[in-house]
Amino acid sequence: MERFRQRKVLIVGIGRTGFALLSFFHQLECEIKITDVKPIFELNKEIKRIKKFKPVPEMAFGEHRDEDFLDADIIVYGVSVNPKLPQLELARSRGRDVFGQLELADMLCKKPVIVVGGSFGRTTVAHMIGHTLKIDGKNVFVGGSSDNPFINLFVNGQDRSVDYVVLEVSAEELQQYGGLKPVLAVLTNIDDRYSEDRFKNFADYLDTTLSVSRSLGLDNFFVVNFDKLYAPKGNLSGAALFSDVKGQIYWYSRKSFIGQGVSDLVRGSHFHDRRIHSNINYHSEFKVSKMRIIGENNRENLLASITACKALNISDDAIQTCIEKFPGIPHRIEFVMEKNGVCFYNDSKSESMDEMLISLEAFRGEVILIAGGKDTEQIYDPFFDVLKRKVRVLVLVGESKEKINRCIGDATQTFLVGSFEESVLLAYQKSRTGDVILLSPGNKSTDIFRDFEERGNYFKKLVYQL
Repeated sequence: MERFRQRKVLIVGIGRTGFALLSFFHQLECEIKITDVKPIFELNKEIKRIKKFKPVPEMAFGEHRDEDFLDADIIVYGVSVNPKLPQLELARSRGRDVFGQLELADMLCKKPVIVVGGSFGRTTVAHMIGHTLKIDGKNVFVGGSSDNPFINLFVNGQDRSVDYVVLEVSAEELQQYGGLKPVLAVLTNIDDRYSEDRFKNFADYLDTTLSVSRSLGLDNFFVVNFDKLYAPKGNLSGAALFSDVKGQIYWYSRKSFIGQGVSDLVRGSHFHDRRIHSNINYHSEFKVSKMRIIGENNRENLLASITACKALNISDDAIQTCIEKFPGIPHRIEFVMEKNGVCFYNDSKSESMDEMLISLEAFRGEVILIAGGKDTEQIYDPFFDVLKRKVRVLVLVGESKEKINRCIGDATQTFLVGSFEESVLLAYQKSRTGDVILLSPGNKSTDIFRDFEERGNYFKKLVYQL
């Protein structure tokens, strides 16, 4: 890290990654400048945070200026920044050191890295793997393109005590940097939805997503979703996609390998006879009846995590404990607690009705639902039948409560309340033993809260105080 000490640094983009980079270079006594294309009036909260650093970094908002890039020794950019930004290309052509956050952190990292990629499910799988490693006695950093940028590992010397690094990595980050050399990579799936601003076409997106698998050596491991990526589907098939992978490939499936007639052909983990079976290193069976998190997608995520941990030779006891104790990702159908036979779940990140629908379907029976938030242009009527089938009591709060009530309030027993505190209290009063109370707002949080995280954290605080 000494090569960066007291240098002139330009940070491009002031999102979560930008603040992580700011903390990193601040500890190295660098002369820091920040640039972002957003206008200054949209960045009031960010500017207040920046001004807490002493000395206060220079700031340039509203545009990227060529002179700012040429005046710096080092330019570092965040996840959302296109690596082909003209000013970045100009800086490279003039001999400046230009790094994406992922490249910079990987260059500094001396610990074994586990990478989780794919179109969705990355965050949950990465945290499950990290949780299991911690149960097995390892010191683990879990981060990446989620809430904890990779560069945070090197703030305040955290990297010195870490045994493993588990990274969630998006296709956009792999586009910025293709040099990762993990000991194990997980590919959860490949969806045909991608950013047209960043990728030329699906083939470009696919090639970028798969790039991390090509760096694996003979002693490395590659964990892949059998159901999504093994059987031929159009131009996609395991044989074609992974023919040049040198690492040892392990598959996972929500279906039985035995039932599919492939148990002698593939190594990995599968769901069979109400248990998860794995034939990696030695045969293992895991009970899932006490799995804390819910939903079919999470069972698939669990299979990916188990397969990765078996490849790393993590103990079966640690894996079984993770199955029973892993609480989920904060604000994503996160189990909060059980009180008097009533289970509380925090799904504050579901900020659209489509996301709420997915969360409701994760529960087998009816739930008591707390919903509402900022009044937007969403259409609620199509969700009437879903609420009628899945929601026993609906508690509405926030700007959108009146509109939601007019459209779908008759689907079930519905109550409108004046405050968020009242919504939690009323939901608990209407509950009985065996009920689930779910915060899944289906609307943005910014009518009352700063963001979905603040709303979810406040929900948990109110639940603990009941």
